Amino acid sequence: MTRALLLMTTATYRAKAFIEAAARLRVRAAVGTDRPDVLEKLNPGGTLALDFLKPESQVQAIAAFAEQYPLDAIVPVDDDTVVLGALAAKRLGLPCHPPEAARATRSKYQLRQVLSEEGLPSPAFRLLSIDEDPARLAQAIGYPCVLKPTFLSASRGVIRAGNEAEFRAAFRRVAAILREPGTAGRGGAEAGMILAEDYIPGAEVALEGLMIRGELHALALFDKPDPLEGPFFEETIYVTPSRLPRETQRAIIAQAGRAARVLGLREGPVHAEFRLNEKGVWPLDIAGRSIGGRCSEALSFGEGLPLEVLILCQALGVAPPSLEREGEASGVMMIPIPGAGVLRGVEGKEEALAVPGVTGVEIAIHLGGRVVPLPEGEKYLGFIFAKAGTPGEAEAALRGAHARLRFRIEPEGSGS
Repeated sequence: MTRALLLMTTATYRAKAFIEAAARLRVRAAVGTDRPDVLEKLNPGGTLALDFLKPESQVQAIAAFAEQYPLDAIVPVDDDTVVLGALAAKRLGLPCHPPEAARATRSKYQLRQVLSEEGLPSPAFRLLSIDEDPARLAQAIGYPCVLKPTFLSASRGVIRAGNEAEFRAAFRRVAAILREPGTAGRGGAEAGMILAEDYIPGAEVALEGLMIRGELHALALFDKPDPLEGPFFEETIYVTPSRLPRETQRAIIAQAGRAARVLGLREGPVHAEFRLNEKGVWPLDIAGRSIGGRCSEALSFGEGLPLEVLILCQALGVAPPSLEREGEASGVMMIPIPGAGVLRGVEGKEEALAVPGVTGVEIAIHLGGRVVPLPEGEKYLGFIFAKAGTPGEAEAALRGAHARLRFRIEPEGSGS
């Protein structure tokens, strides 16, 4: 039976979607994750414990696993798994992005270096140590600027500063995030570094694509209708198809293809984000993995195929049944976090589901769980999904559903 190794952290939102896609394709899914499975002996060949923070040392573990349980594909699902996935796939001769390209997309600093050197639009940028004096650094930085960790995702730790006082406060805040024990080990050599770059004004879009033999196949272009101007950059609504002029859409896709090629991405998913202004299409981030959270549930291809089926087919060396997105407009809202504390209640879900066009409402934090806003937070409160005849109708459905939800968040330590 065909077998694919899915590399994912235990914190992933994507496990169910990929496992269901494997079942749909009648592929045996083995899961490589960062914690041992206590039921591993009951499911031989089904799980593999790995340390994603030490990818070079874990390649042999995957190779040994493949000797006993031959693999036909390796699919890294999360940011933290892309480097190991690329290294292991290269070792076994399986389709994947090259390790050098995977490393470049995992470091926002390396990404900036490559794109700038290759002549793509890029802001001025500088790598700073968290041990440096922020007061001194603040005098040598242009404003407005954006401070960010080089290896975190979902806008965690990304802060805009408009003057020296804001820079000093933002620097200390990002440095505190990077010093957290659960964060410090994930960044390798850049765990103690902050990337400072000029702020890029303009509208923001996201592109989902698939690299096949070094060529980008654009799958969906998302508008982000809510302005993302800072000081924090909490993403909310993604809607596709884009309402931008066709010429602008073609320019975005062309820039995404160029960026992917100069980074060396070759086989696998690509998630790219751009800013648009009078000076052109500016790459914000290029990731060698698919869209995060549960946002892929807003996409469907051909006769109802999820994005994960396309990714698995491509990793197996099989032509996906379709790369054409369904005809209806669709969208997802990453539910904004209204405040910090403990989630004690959620009301209005049935009313939200009753909004025409809404196809799902998923709360991602369980009752009693901690709710942490950006820039420190790394978990979404939940997701709302919608489909409609036009992008505007899909966006309106998402906003209408969100307006009906009510969250009871109490300060920590206050009791239930």
